[in-house]
Amino acid sequence: MNSVTKQGSARAADRMTSLAETSSHTSMGKVLRRFWHPIALSNSVAPGKAKAVRLLGEDLALYRGDSGAAHLVANRCAHRLTRLHTGWVEGEQLRSMYHGWKYDANGQCVERPAERPGSEAGIGIAAYPVHEYCGLVFAWLGEGEPPAFDLPRKAVFERSDVLLFRRQEIWPCNWLQLAENSLDALHVSFAHQTGKVGVFGEAVTTIVPQLHYEETLAGIRQTAVRSEGGKSHVRISDWTFPYANHVSIPPIRAGASWMEVSNWMVPIDDTQTNRITLVAAKTSSPAADADLQRYFDGCETYNAAEHHDDLFAGKYPEDPLIRLTSAQDYVALMGQGAIADRANERLASSDRGVAMLRRILWREMEAINSGSSTKQWRRIEEPVVLVESIDAACAART
Repeated sequence: MNSVTKQGSARAADRMTSLAETSSHTSMGKVLRRFWHPIALSNSVAPGKAKAVRLLGEDLALYRGDSGAAHLVANRCAHRLTRLHTGWVEGEQLRSMYHGWKYDANGQCVERPAERPGSEAGIGIAAYPVHEYCGLVFAWLGEGEPPAFDLPRKAVFERSDVLLFRRQEIWPCNWLQLAENSLDALHVSFAHQTGKVGVFGEAVTTIVPQLHYEETLAGIRQTAVRSEGGKSHVRISDWTFPYANHVSIPPIRAGASWMEVSNWMVPIDDTQTNRITLVAAKTSSPAADADLQRYFDGCETYNAAEHHDDLFAGKYPEDPLIRLTSAQDYVALMGQGAIADRANERLASSDRGVAMLRRILWREMEAINSGSSTKQWRRIEEPVVLVESIDAACAART
């Protein structure tokens, strides 16, 4: 390999590496900081309590004041840099357990018990806007005023006739592996047939789909058409930039309606991802609703990463949907390593969604690097039909 070829290969490898980066000094990190990110389930922090969270490589303290309002500040006291979440909440303020320095919700130090009163005026830590939506806490880590909280919203989650279920898992791999997997409809016909076949694998089947991708106002629309016996099963992913996948999943019990789910692949840092899930299921009878609630309560604390060795030994959970599907995705994605080696992979025609996402990410990074405008992503207000069965002849004509 000559020097020119080596240089070209090195540039291509660097370009691939840049896709997975999240810290504030990187191009991808700057792109990601232009969006709202879910960081926790609302019920994970009670009024008067604080917890540690991490987003885009930054350590943060999420706490609720006595009023119940959520606040987010850097998780380091300006004094001796101890973790602030280990302290205690006073009103809407957070006090360090080490020497008692206290901060308000804007990050301003308001008291240093051992120092002259008023000397704290010039001391502060970073603070960030938060927004709660459907039982999830979202944060904005970008510069300046955050955009209106609109892009992450989906009409189905705001309806009065649905039950909402929430869960999260932390996986030890890069966020982009999860995001790319959500734009890879082919894997459903293989990964979700592995180990055990649950209701998802049964509904979507092993048929290799015809795939179509288009960029939208909000992200990417992925359409997978599986045809058999004169009928076509169409499944659409209403995917929102930079990593939220909104899809339909089959019911746990026969005869019930399909459910809609959004999965956010939130970058904790370069090698950890917070997989936050919000599910909407149509209400039915009181007994059926209670049964569904019990099922999701049982799934809430499942984290595939805690079963790593068993899963890689082929021991999948005895579960029809949520835990099983998560476990199958986990094995596929962790099989790529903590950060996938994209420079040495070989994409195929079925990877059009993955290729499209990468092109968009590079486009957005290049815009930031050149000082030009990135795309102004906007929510699609009209609800998208995510799954349907149609006559195969009609599907072929369209």
